[in-house]
Parts: sequence; C-alpha cells; structure tokens
Amino acid sequence: MSAMALDEVPGFTLHKAEVDYDDDPDKGKGKGKKKSGGFQAMGLSAPVLKGILKMGYKIPTPIQRKTIPLIMDGRDVVAMAKTGSGKTGCFLIPMFEKLKQREAKAGGGARALILSPTRELAIQTFKFIKHLGRFMDLKSILVLGGDSMDSQFAAVHTLPDVIVATPGRFLHLCVEMDLKLSSVQYCVFDEADRLFEMGFGEQLTETIKRLPESRQMVLFSATLPKQMVEFATAGLCQPVLIRLDVESKIPDTLDLKYIYCRPAERYATLLVLLRDVIPSTAQTVIFAGTQHHVELISLMLTKAGVPNSHVYSGLDASARKINTAKFTHRKVNVLVVTDVAARGLDIPTLDYVINLHFPGKPKLFIHRVGRCARAGRSGTAYSIFSNDDIAHLIDLHMFLNRPLNLDDRKTIGIVPPDTQETEHLLVQEYVTHVDLATAYRVSNNAYKQYFVTRPAASTASNKRAKNFKIDELGVLEDFLQENTELDGAGKGKKFRKGKLISIKKAKAKEDPAKQETKLAVTSSSSVDADAFRNDFLARMKSYRPQATIFELNPKAHARELVAMTQKREADEAKIEKHKRKMAELDAEEQEKQNSKTIAEEDHGPKRRKAVTARDEEHFIAYQAKDAVEEEGYAIDNFTRQANSAELSVLGDTAEGQRMHRQLQKWDRKKKKMVNVENPRAGKIRTEHGVWIAASYKTGRYDKWKERTKVDEKLLAEQAQASDDEGGDASSAAVPIVQRQYPNTHWGRHNAKADLRKLRDLDLKTPEQIVKKRLEKETKQEREKAARLKNIQRKKRALTKRKGKGKAK
Repeated sequence: MSAMALDEVPGFTLHKAEVDYDDDPDKGKGKGKKKSGGFQAMGLSAPVLKGILKMGYKIPTPIQRKTIPLIMDGRDVVAMAKTGSGKTGCFLIPMFEKLKQREAKAGGGARALILSPTRELAIQTFKFIKHLGRFMDLKSILVLGGDSMDSQFAAVHTLPDVIVATPGRFLHLCVEMDLKLSSVQYCVFDEADRLFEMGFGEQLTETIKRLPESRQMVLFSATLPKQMVEFATAGLCQPVLIRLDVESKIPDTLDLKYIYCRPAERYATLLVLLRDVIPSTAQTVIFAGTQHHVELISLMLTKAGVPNSHVYSGLDASARKINTAKFTHRKVNVLVVTDVAARGLDIPTLDYVINLHFPGKPKLFIHRVGRCARAGRSGTAYSIFSNDDIAHLIDLHMFLNRPLNLDDRKTIGIVPPDTQETEHLLVQEYVTHVDLATAYRVSNNAYKQYFVTRPAASTASNKRAKNFKIDELGVLEDFLQENTELDGAGKGKKFRKGKLISIKKAKAKEDPAKQETKLAVTSSSSVDADAFRNDFLARMKSYRPQATIFELNPKAHARELVAMTQKREADEAKIEKHKRKMAELDAEEQEKQNSKTIAEEDHGPKRRKAVTARDEEHFIAYQAKDAVEEEGYAIDNFTRQANSAELSVLGDTAEGQRMHRQLQKWDRKKKKMVNVENPRAGKIRTEHGVWIAASYKTGRYDKWKERTKVDEKLLAEQAQASDDEGGDASSAAVPIVQRQYPNTHWGRHNAKADLRKLRDLDLKTPEQIVKKRLEKETKQEREKAARLKNIQRKKRALTKRKGKGKAK
C-alpha cells in the first residue's frame, strides 16, 4: 500500500520511516568517515549513556534511531521491526531518560510499567534493565505468575520505580492490594500482538483503565498488522506508526532449509540432524507442537545420549528458570521448547533452530526462526515438514514473497534413506521402553488434537499443494557434505584395498553383456543417484502387470486359470480397442498443447500490449498487493471473522430472555440435560465495569498484612518520625517510605522485637508500669525455676551414669 493510503489509517499518523545508512550493507564495509547519529547525538544523560556504552552498544539500530527521539518527545508509538533489531532498547532507553532518578515519595508508586506475554521474556527484560540501568538509582521489581505472592506484596511495598510483569498476575495484585496506578507515566506493551492473542484482553483493558490519562503508551512487536483496530482500543493518543523492514521480515544472514519426511519419521530426521549435521558444540533450539511432544523429545534425546533441557508453559516456574539457565550457561546445548520461547528471547550464541512441527501461522514461523541470526550474527533454521504441512509451507513462501524451488537442494530436500531408516529403527526401539511408551502414546493423541486445532492454510495454497511433486526432491546438500566427509576420512582406504580387487577378479569371469549392463548402472548411479532413484520409483508406479492374481496358479487346469483365459479371449478385441482410443486421446491433447504454445509464441507481444494497456493511476485491483502479508500479520483472524458473522437469537422481550436463561443443554459426561451456565458466574465486576475472574480477590493481601504486622510497623515508624520532627500532627498523616518487610521466621521475630521497643518509648500510666513490673517478676521466677529444674535433672543423670560405671 502506498504512503498516501497509510496516512488514511484511522487514528494513526504515518512516520516517514526511510531506511538510514545502517541498513545498507555496502556502506558498512568501507572505513570512510563516521556519520553522526550515534547514541551521543541523541541528547541522553550521562548515566544512561554510560550504561549503553558499558554494554558495548555504540551505534543505534534503524528502529532505535527512529523510535527513541519520538518516545523522548512524549509521543505514543506503535513500532514494528524484524527480530533481533534491538526493540528492547527502544523502550528502555527513553524510560531511563524519562525517570532519571529514584523518587520514593510518600504515598507514591511505580512510574513505569512494562507488560510481557511470557515469564521468560519478562525475566529477560528485567535483566536488561539491571544491566542497562546499572548507573541509575532506580528500583525495579519483577511480578510473574507462579511466584510467591507474599514476596510480591513485600516488593510492591518498597515503592519501586519500574514494574516488569505479566498481565494476569499484575492485575491480580492490583485487585488484591487495591493498587492505584495514578503515578504511572510510561507504559510498554512488549510483543503487543501476542498479548492480545493469548487472551489477556480483559486484563489489559482493566489495567489500562487504572492508568492516568496523561500516561505515555508504547507498543512493540516484530509482527504488527497495518490496520490496528485492536490496538486503537488500548487508549493511545494520536500514535505514530513505524514499520521498518516490512519486506525482508527475517534477517539476511539467516538460512532457511526444509526437510521432507513421512510423519512417522520426524523423530528419526531430528536425530540425523543432531548427530550428523549440527555440531555437538553448537547451541540448538527445537520447537515442538505441544508440551507432550516436548517431554517425549527430551526423554528420547536423553536416551540417544544428547544432553538437553526442556521448557513449556505448564512446567513449574522454578524449573523453567533452571532449565533455561542450563541452556544459556551452556551446561547443555539443546533446548526443547513449545512456542512459549518463540518471542523475544535473546540467546547470544544460538546457531540453529529446528521446527519439528511446522507452525500454522507465518508470523509464528518468523518469531521461531528469529531466535537465531540476531544483531548481525548468522544462523540456520531447519524446518521438518510432511504431507500435512505442504500447504502451510506454500503459505509461508507467499507471505515471505520468496519462490519455492524444488530443484534447489541447498534449500529443500530429504534425508538419505539408509541413514533415516537406521535412525527410525532406533526410534522404534526407544519407544518400546517403559519410560517412553506412555509418553509416545500420549504425544500421538496430542498430535491429533494439535492437527485439528492448528490454523488452516489458505484455499490457494491447498490447491497448489496438490501439484507439489514430492518425488522430485533430492537429498539435501547438508547431508551429502557430511557423508562425503565421513567417507573420505574413514572408509576410502578400506574400499580401495579390499573391494576393488575382488570386483576386478569377478569381472574377468562374468559375461561381457552383464559387464556392460553393470557398467551402465554404475555409471548412471555415479552421475546422479537421486535421478536414478526417482526414475526407478516413477517406473514402479507406472508399472501395470499383464496377468491377474487368478492366473498365478501353478496348476495348468485350475478353474480360475481356465475362467480368466476364456475371459481374455472373449474380451481381447475390446481391450485393444480401448487401448487405441486412449492413445488417440493422448495424441489429441498433445497436439492441442503444442498448437497453443505455438500460437502464444506467435501472438505473444500483441497480447502483452493488450494486457498492460490499463490506467495505472485509477486501476483498482481485486485485492491489495500486500494482502497476503497483512493476512499473516492479522491478530485472532478466526475470532474476528466469527464475531462479525455472529447471529444473536435472544428473545427481544422479558419473557423471551427469561426463557433463554432457563435453557438446557445435553451433558455428555452426566448423560442428561443440565442448565446452561451463566457466563458471568464465578466472576466479579471491577469498578471500571470489566468482568474478571472472582479468584483474583481472595483476601490473601489482608492475611499477609495481619501475619507480617506491616501496619503496626508503619504506624510505629510514623510515630517515631513525628517525634523526631517535633511532634508535627500533620506529618503523621502522611505515609512514609515503605521498606521490604522480612520474610524469614527470625527476621519477623526481630522486627516484632523492634516494634515492642518502639512501643516502650511512649509515656505510660502507673497501672501500666505496675503491670509490666509484675510480668517481669513472674517471668524471672519462671526462668529461675526452670534453671533449678535443669540443674537437678543434670545431677540425676550424672549419678545414674556413675552407678552404671561401678556396676561394670
């Protein structure tokens, strides 16, 4: 779509995002004069610039050069750039410049909020804040689902400047603690389209309504659609839309390679890749369809002697952190994950990505393979596909605007059949073990469900998939290079010494005709083994036997043989007539095609002129040029279509609505009719009118305050602060800066002791003094009695021991 069309997008202004000099690969090669436009020219403060340079960043990326000045000017920004282009720095650098230093005001709160779709991405953003803001006096906390809520209550009480959170747990804390987010000045949605896709719509709506109207909103992702109807509801104020590198989508240094196999041989193909192609020291991420497949692959690789770790969303939070840390610290070199790790994770030394199950959406493929070849590094992505995935593969290449050439063996091919068969036999042996049999059965059932729920490919791709010639695929060059290296290293000498001599001796004894045929076969196979194999398979498919199964009886006078012989004699003329007719039809079709091609060659230039003779200025095509790309970027495409096609059959009267509430449905488990559940049952309505799950309001925060006595501590500190300030009554009403209350047993004990000491500082009445003295005397008498009792017990034990010694 042209720039004029983009200007007309409702609610958005188009920023002219031309590509700067950093995008041109030829300009970066020479050692000419250095152009301006580094971080020093952005007007950043000294601590921020020092943190950037300390991390080794010198020149901003194109997306950073475009977005950072706009965000620092206070504009709402919606930005898209390909994976690995430095989007995290785009929103963190302006955040540090905006916040500058810590402001833990009385009654204040967080001034910046960053929401991430997954826990791993939130942890990575939190670590990046720590490294980039090491010279800034800012307090940041991490709020994740699955972690202890008590520690998160205490962390919020420290009045942080920045909160990095996942949407569900953050809203839980807001509802539990009744947080007022009036001090938030800067809000970031990282991987914004994924936040909406994962079903966080209610949480995001409620969170945004709690923010002040004067806040600044920033949305980032590698795959954002042009028409942002979903994001317009996020409360953005005249946002600037920036989309860089829309055409390239994936880095140029990333090699995409596709391997075809039968569905039952996926695991064998994976083992061949890990053993023969990918070096054992290279870091590899394997993406699987479901968590059941992740567990199965992890067990299978362990059985095959490949050290690995695995991560999926259902795994315990601490286990996810441990397994991810094992991979990032190179304790293991293979990580098996679901799509939970497909977005945002930056593993600096990642070399290879393997798609065991082909993704259903093109933009999910972009996020998966975007884990490698980041920040100018190179990488390789292997995608294993079968017959069910051909339509999705064609969809992907239409989205990437790349041709799919089946003759290019550097890009697409198969595994050598003998190697794959060997690994497949090993896999069949692995799955018979007790620890793998159950996981294998469960994963097969999970794949059926995964296949049903996967987004369907387009109709055009399904039509093209029928003409996809699998037989023409040859062996991928990566496997051939590995095999030639192995043959040259270890097997060449043995072959020359042993087999060549025996072949020469055998040749002298054989007939010359047989020798000629053998030479022809060997020469043809040496020329191109794949072509010989494809030709042989094609001849097998076209082979039609002359005799039927009834004529294979060795007995000459068998009843079946006699019947078929008589039938052949009776119908021989009809069979010959049918063969002649089919040959004539084939000849006619061939003539028509030849005449058609000749006519096209003769009248080609005239027809081309007629086709191109149209008014380009006023011509309106059936669909936009980038319709395929935008369809791939679309968010919840099926949901949006279903909502637009919804037909409501509710009654328009009070009686009709009452009857609708009393409707029943058939329950397959209970085998009877049950009442239709109220969709709002088990939910609560917030003060902004949004219905959320009632489990958010559990009263845990009140129990935590009662258990930790945090209110008493705050009141005591307020009293002490007011005494220090001269007893000013107005200062007692202002809450003081809250510190983190201890979580351990002895920490709470010492805190309570400090509270008691603070209470003793106040003036007491005579009755209180007498009561305290009596309690003290009683305590001393009790301790004295206990002490005497212990002394007597020790004496008795000593005399008993001495008596036993004398008896011996």
